[in-house]
Amino acid sequence: MSHGDHLTGLPEGFETVGHTANAPIAAIAHRGRGIYGIQFHPEVHHTDAGKKILGNFLFNIAGMAADWSPDSFIETAIKTIRERVGQDRVLCGLSGGVDSSVAAVLLHEAIGDQLECVFVDTGLLRHEEAREVAGLFQEKFKLNLTVVTAGEVFLNRLENVSDPEQKRKIIGNAFIDIFEAEARKLGHFRFLAQGTLYPDVIESVSFKGPSVTIKSHHNVGGLPEKMNFELLEPFRELFKDEVRQVGRKLGLPPEIIGRHPFPGPGLAVRIPGTITPERVAILQKADKIYIDALKSARLYDEIWQAFAVLLPVSSVGVMGDVRTYENVLALRAVTSTDGMTADWYPLPYDFMAEVSNRIINEVKGINRVVYDISSKPPATIEWE
Repeated sequence: MSHGDHLTGLPEGFETVGHTANAPIAAIAHRGRGIYGIQFHPEVHHTDAGKKILGNFLFNIAGMAADWSPDSFIETAIKTIRERVGQDRVLCGLSGGVDSSVAAVLLHEAIGDQLECVFVDTGLLRHEEAREVAGLFQEKFKLNLTVVTAGEVFLNRLENVSDPEQKRKIIGNAFIDIFEAEARKLGHFRFLAQGTLYPDVIESVSFKGPSVTIKSHHNVGGLPEKMNFELLEPFRELFKDEVRQVGRKLGLPPEIIGRHPFPGPGLAVRIPGTITPERVAILQKADKIYIDALKSARLYDEIWQAFAVLLPVSSVGVMGDVRTYENVLALRAVTSTDGMTADWYPLPYDFMAEVSNRIINEVKGINRVVYDISSKPPATIEWE
């Protein structure tokens, strides 16, 4: 419907049961045969009463029951994991984000010490992220966790690479190479566990239909062919909000459950153009100021995802009495329920002014800050 398409006629036996100003036949029904059709996307955040439309069909027409719950999912998932894994061992990629954190705790509930978690510090993480993740999961949850410091490997492979899809593939391949090497050190593993979500699958591959590949993802999109593991993806058919419900039931702390999504390739896709250690350090400092300010202003939990992007653009500025030619930083904040669609968040002007001044004054290498007011669609949430 957003592309301007509309029906001009009905199949035999069908009637119109919904219309809009732009689409005179937006919903149709053949009551005798129990067939219904709609042109639009009721599941996306932008559709008014979309959940009600789906609910009417599922519960009133199809006769289904709304009996999904995090408790029932956990019970079923633990049983399924135990049956599939048996006595084998599982290697889990733990990033510290919501998805992999909940997956790791769920797997630990299911198979205990058969699980070995590996955290790879790619050198493309947020400020102090590696230290925080290691402390939480080793001390609080008592998981078997190995931390691999591999920033040099990733940054060397990314040298002089600017194409975003190539960046993702390089990072994904390096990630798997390091996992395989670490697995050999830790012993034999049959399974590699990942926190892949349904939106990752939808946007990465054509899944059960002619969906267009929007981006490749480090968890999906062709990487498994070269791995020596079987994939274990307990959340492959869940959305982020459902994973958060599961995490709460499993006892994960609010700072993990409420954490904003972070891309698998890390800051590499928030630095358009070529990546250098210096540019990564600049972005880490600026991003920390932004995120800390959102938390202090109690805005963080109102936002689905917020981050900074270091642009491959330089602009003229004045610092004191000196003319500068430094980088432009873009700030992004969006609201969403599932990441499939998103609206930009209207940050208060005084907040943006304060954050902009702090970043420019405290982070050497940035002299201009801008705010991204694009929604998804037509833009994506991440810039690359």
